[in-house]
Amino acid sequence: MSVYSIKDLEHLSGIKAHTLRIWEQRYNILAPERTESNIRLYNDLDLKLILNISLLKDNGYKISSIAKMSEDEMRREVMSITEKSTRYEDQIHALTLAMIDLDEERFEKVVSTNALQMGFERTMFNVIYPFLSKIGVLWQTGGIGPSQEHFISNLIRQKLIVAIDGQVYEKQPNSKKYLLFLPEGELHELSLLFACYIIKSRNHKTIYLGQSLPFEDLQEAYRIHRPDYILSIITSTPGQDAIQGYVNKLGTHFPEALVLLSGAQVVAQGLDAPDNVLIMNKIQDWIRFVEGS
Repeated sequence: MSVYSIKDLEHLSGIKAHTLRIWEQRYNILAPERTESNIRLYNDLDLKLILNISLLKDNGYKISSIAKMSEDEMRREVMSITEKSTRYEDQIHALTLAMIDLDEERFEKVVSTNALQMGFERTMFNVIYPFLSKIGVLWQTGGIGPSQEHFISNLIRQKLIVAIDGQVYEKQPNSKKYLLFLPEGELHELSLLFACYIIKSRNHKTIYLGQSLPFEDLQEAYRIHRPDYILSIITSTPGQDAIQGYVNKLGTHFPEALVLLSGAQVVAQGLDAPDNVLIMNKIQDWIRFVEGS
């Protein structure tokens, strides 16, 4: 079972730490464990409770009424809301609960329902990406355990692969060729998979090389396929001390292609990009680029 600080609960639920302390005192909603230095520590059950309360409050329930609900009553109300609601925030709450409980059935229901209602691409933009952003800090700080991280990442990965397989490429006069990869040591693949989906759905050719690709193999793939564009989304590797050199290396070794880069390690880092390297700040930027290419 994971352990959360009060700041973790605030980040995931949107309820201020000060308010959580008041609720603890006034309504006896929470009874967190405390360290010897009196720091509050919360578990998965506490987090689920606060997420449920947050969702109910956002849908017009008063905290005084929520405090009187049994655990089963609260769960039934939350399930009823998330099954009917079209609010993105409610769907993100539902995904967070599915992650905590390792509940694949609930995940499937949330994603499938949203994909039917607004399409896969809008579901990714409006539900999945905000959800990943919301919990991203906790992944990095250990607020969420490896089992939860791997569980939810692999389910999203499966959805992306199915969506990619559903796109049929038919060569057109304006079709371009994109080579997609992650640098050696880089394992954060979800954004690259979504990029692959976007490119294929716009009827461009993709050569998908995936995670942790040695530079020599990237060179060989480039030699074979001669793509118009090379695309990578760098989240963690190479690190800050090596990223400028890596960007320079890409520009030098692939002078006939345009290299498209995004991700935390390159965005807003003040990098000096070579002439044939273009840094994309947001997903929408490279979507507009793909649609105009």
